[in-house]
Amino acid sequence: MEKRYQVFVSSTYEDLREERQEVIQALLELDCIPSGMELFPAADEDQWSLIKKVIDDCDYYLVIIGGRYGSLGDDGKSYTQMEYEYALSKGKPIIAFLHAEPGKIESAKTEKTEHGRGKLEAFREMARKKVVRTFSSPKELGSVVSRSIIHQIKTKPGIGWIRSNEMVDGKAAQEILRLRVQIEQLQEELHDAAATTPPGAESLSQGDEKHLFQFEIDFRRDGKEWGGTIGVELKWDTLFYYMCPPLDEGAASDTKIDEALVNATRFTVSKQVELERAGTTNITVVRLSQTSLQTILTQFKALGLINKSEINRTGKRSWKLTPLGESRMNSLYAIPSKLSRRSEAIESPPKKARRKKASPKR
Repeated sequence: MEKRYQVFVSSTYEDLREERQEVIQALLELDCIPSGMELFPAADEDQWSLIKKVIDDCDYYLVIIGGRYGSLGDDGKSYTQMEYEYALSKGKPIIAFLHAEPGKIESAKTEKTEHGRGKLEAFREMARKKVVRTFSSPKELGSVVSRSIIHQIKTKPGIGWIRSNEMVDGKAAQEILRLRVQIEQLQEELHDAAATTPPGAESLSQGDEKHLFQFEIDFRRDGKEWGGTIGVELKWDTLFYYMCPPLDEGAASDTKIDEALVNATRFTVSKQVELERAGTTNITVVRLSQTSLQTILTQFKALGLINKSEINRTGKRSWKLTPLGESRMNSLYAIPSKLSRRSEAIESPPKKARRKKASPKR
């Protein structure tokens, strides 16, 4: 679909007539729509509102700075600078074209007062903070503008204007709307599915049930280095509790999850070592065996608590919490209110025990 881009051309007028003509011609040759002060007969409050609206509609903003600062508004700024600052505030792509040799500009086209020259130089310095090009003649300016606009369109394509007959017709718009609604419904269904326990998960080991996991350890005993494997029974909820911090930060790699589990279970593993290997207290390294790590990840995936995320730059997988996993994490970490339990006790006071009547003696 062919687009035409609207470009606002800002400058003083009388001293830059030739330059503006070259710029407008260059823009027309690029099928752009030039806009500028030629459209505005006078500068007043209502006219300034119109200028802002035209800048809002433009895709790019050009300012040409020659030897004059221009007529001033009520706040002491020239209308050219006011337009520049407004385009800057709106985030418009800006290109400033500065005369390369201000000292060679004929005197009739320059500021006459020291105050005016100071204002002009300050404006030139402001313009240098954005994209700046220089020119020495009207012809050169037209050529520089053409190259600059082509570059801007490639690097920062604007919204642009299109012909009305190229716009989406009514039927196509309805179809787009229907597909958009369908996508939203499917996304909701996908979210609901991710928040639901997978079929068959109720038959899997979970919650407070324990499972034996293997840890590889290195330790010192009697001045020598030793290594071995030890089994430690841990609850599934305990493991998931330890896994949640790295997962809650975003996608977590196998390594991140392994580190979290090892750091959290190191004390438990040490105690188990002391029980099984009397006198061994100086443990140097603890590692969760790869088989046990894969068992943990597979189990929580089957329970619908975690899922595979994107492959990172190194080609390794990562994991993220599912909506069901987030819900489970909240139930493990959140603190229940004591007040709710107290209010239940108040609303349902314990029943008084009835005294048994003594049976008459026979």
